[in-house]
Amino acid sequence: MNRRDAIQHVALLLGGMISAPAMAGVLGEKTNFGESVPVSAEQEAFLSELADVIIPTTSTPGAKAAGVEKFIVRVMRDCFPKEDQEKFYAGLTKLNTDSRSSFGKSFVELDAAQKIQAVKSLTTNDKAFFLRMKELTVTGYFTSEVGATKALEYLPIPGRFEGCVPLKPGQKAWAL
Repeated sequence: MNRRDAIQHVALLLGGMISAPAMAGVLGEKTNFGESVPVSAEQEAFLSELADVIIPTTSTPGAKAAGVEKFIVRVMRDCFPKEDQEKFYAGLTKLNTDSRSSFGKSFVELDAAQKIQAVKSLTTNDKAFFLRMKELTVTGYFTSEVGATKALEYLPIPGRFEGCVPLKPGQKAWAL
């Protein structure tokens, strides 16, 4: 292992917000060799819409542009046991059911304000699902090319190491 890999692994481990399965997904490892829950195209589109509420498009591309839903599906399939996958996708189904009962439409059909309201209610109604979804969305976004180069400051060929450099007002945080 070279120094750069070691620093990256330590930085990711010390992040504290990333669970072990999500960390394995970031590193491209597979820890679940058992059965997985099949994911339909509708569920993947639903994940895309939900992730885009968590990280919307602003002056930088959002979660949908980064393809976060594909990261979430892969990490859930490859790194979480089937029981956790079932709980996660049950939370997704519950959100859709709650959207239908509150607004008369599925989550994907809601307008932006209604989606935000549904996600806000999700933070209290099913906090465990929301936290897992938020963790996977943020991790998937900032480890994607779009997140690392458009939302974060990125220097593809770094110069000398400067350990403490003040950020200019409005400057983005640096990508690893």
